[in-house]
Amino acid sequence: MIKIEELIHAYIHSHCDFEKELVLTNYFQADWEADILVIDSDGFSHEIEIKLSKSDFKNDFRKSYLNKETGEKFLKHDKISCGDYVCNAFSFLLPMGMVDQSLIPEHCGIIEFYHNIDTWDTEFYLLRAPRKLHEDSYWKLNDKDLFIRKMALNLLQRKMEIKGKHEELIFKNPFEIKNKK
Repeated sequence: MIKIEELIHAYIHSHCDFEKELVLTNYFQADWEADILVIDSDGFSHEIEIKLSKSDFKNDFRKSYLNKETGEKFLKHDKISCGDYVCNAFSFLLPMGMVDQSLIPEHCGIIEFYHNIDTWDTEFYLLRAPRKLHEDSYWKLNDKDLFIRKMALNLLQRKMEIKGKHEELIFKNPFEIKNKK
């Protein structure tokens, strides 16, 4: 079976334009994580959620979040479907035939893949384009400068982890970002 990192690599290198789009993988923002987040030059954002098992797919519809200001609890896909979501579009990336399309809400795009273990080729099929959830640019809903600083800090953290310094050095966590108000 293909590993998730290999699947992400195959998808972004065959479907993303790195000269015109900002492409992030395993991107965390507040209380959610995007497996793949694509932001085009106009600020249109598309989250692609990868599900490799039926149970993982079903669990996505049980995810709930807490509004920090109101204390209100809400389900992830209720928030997405009503347009109260940071991304303009949302899609699932799934193994071919894993989930019946009728089980996937209309607001979600469906991308299926087939991975040939003999040739190591992975093919992707857009079965349903995602519905546009709202018109707001990603940059209208997010501070672009803070976003860039977070990306730079994430790169620094990863560089240190790769070099093995993360566990060898002892220091306070300097990677906290203070939001200017």
